[in-house]
Amino acid sequence: MTVRELCNTAGFTPLALPDPDREIEGCYVGDLLSWVMGNAEYGCAWVTIMTNRNIIAVATLIDMACILLAEGCTLPEDLTELAMSQNVNVLTSEKPAYETCAALAKLL
Repeated sequence: MTVRELCNTAGFTPLALPDPDREIEGCYVGDLLSWVMGNAEYGCAWVTIMTNRNIIAVATLIDMACILLAEGCTLPEDLTELAMSQNVNVLTSEKPAYETCAALAKLL
């Protein structure tokens, strides 16, 4: 499933979508950046509520398919621009983290 298909199917809202045709190869959920860096895998959709600039760095380091912000979290404009420049897809979900993960589990 591509990031674009995920948005269309699950109703997640794109905040930055520089690579909408990127394939999602799994899912990871977590908010402790060092833990995510050590455990998330290439091509995953990362569910988090973190909204600082370090999430863009971690997503780039792991080469994630997208960051999915749960709980209605959004990015400030400067981080949206950074995500676009770093080719990092960022989506948001109004759903709580658990429901966001459950929706992903049904689709992936």
